[in-house]
Amino acid sequence: MMKRKIDHYLLQWKQSPGHLPLIVRGARQVGKTFSIREFGKSYQSFVEINFITHPEFKGIFAQGYSVSEVEKQISFLRPDFQFIAGDTLIFFDEMQAFPDCATSLKFFCEDDRYDVICSGSMMGLNYKEITSNSVGYKADYTMYSLDFEEFLWAKGYKPEQIDDLFQHLAALIPFSSLEMDVMNRLFLEYAVVGGMPAVVSRFIETGNYNGILEMQRQLLFDYEEDITKYAQGIDKAKIKNVYRHIPFFLAKENKKFQISKVAAHARSREYVGCIDWLQDAGIVYVCHCMSQPELPLKGNYDESKYKVYYHDNGLLIASLDEESQKDLRNNKNLGVYKGAIYENIVAEALVKLGYPVYYYKKENAQLEMDFFLRDADSLIPVEVKASDNATVSLNNLIKSNAYPDIKYGLKLCHKNIGFNGKFYTFPYFCSFLLRRWLENK
Repeated sequence: MMKRKIDHYLLQWKQSPGHLPLIVRGARQVGKTFSIREFGKSYQSFVEINFITHPEFKGIFAQGYSVSEVEKQISFLRPDFQFIAGDTLIFFDEMQAFPDCATSLKFFCEDDRYDVICSGSMMGLNYKEITSNSVGYKADYTMYSLDFEEFLWAKGYKPEQIDDLFQHLAALIPFSSLEMDVMNRLFLEYAVVGGMPAVVSRFIETGNYNGILEMQRQLLFDYEEDITKYAQGIDKAKIKNVYRHIPFFLAKENKKFQISKVAAHARSREYVGCIDWLQDAGIVYVCHCMSQPELPLKGNYDESKYKVYYHDNGLLIASLDEESQKDLRNNKNLGVYKGAIYENIVAEALVKLGYPVYYYKKENAQLEMDFFLRDADSLIPVEVKASDNATVSLNNLIKSNAYPDIKYGLKLCHKNIGFNGKFYTFPYFCSFLLRRWLENK
């Protein structure tokens, strides 16, 4: 069984007194159902209701939302289900096919006899509507594809080995040549394979890349199928067109997403909501351009300027031509796409750490920065270097008196750990440790 970070969260949720019904959010096929089913084994009774495979269960609320009445209606359909007060988990899966089930969470919360988890694809699921129906009566958890730490777990690495990686960062002790070689190789595997559970499982089981690209491309096709199925009130062809153009913009030196280049004569007002829909579906991450590199981060950005990244780097690789994937894993080189891949995988790591992503580019000036983090009292520019070029922008941001919130920076690249008095240098594979490092710095 593949260990996931949600496993620990679910156990804490169960053990927390007075815990609320839970909604597990996430893009399709990131492992939500599997993890919840495994967690369900910790209960004496597990009641799973899937609104897609068994649409007849949509009628269980026809007589109202009283927990006793809902239990009665479920039992008519499945008399073998047991409802044991204090030791039953009810799992409403594929709730995007029947969002009204969210209304029942208030009643389950007040009744307090059974634990309830809802989950489903974020595509077609209006969380604003769900929140209004169950405000104050639910908790939320967003699940992603595997991050690099979970990938290392899948490869057999133990928590104490992860701790050792962190201790290198904390003490600024460079890795040995052996450690650098092994971790860079593993990170390259992760960059190609990505973190979709089925793809990772296939890679771990076979020990090679055979069939990986086909699985990833099927996932891309499935996402487009879901756009056709679930997009409401927005031109589905426009959403697909935007989604397909993401690699095109990431390949540019200026990776800013421009609607005007998605289609001939395209105008932003004609595509209103397309990017938001893809972001709400969990299949892209939007990185906004800051108005000024200063605190606070939220609210300090230009809504018309943004970059768009894939939610899983393996799917970005799969969206390129087949030769590109072979080039990356054999030659560790992707030409114009090299910077795009490194930026995408860092953006993905930051989002999975819980950070919103922002960048900065000063118009008519050679000053730009890939990402920003923050600690208690400072803004931290993060430069992602695909090559060993000079860090001009990073140096300028740190030394300039015009940016008092910036006291030091971070550089992510293929180099070992270091600090030159102005910015810290960390290898790419340490990206998943950045929150822990900042919290313990």
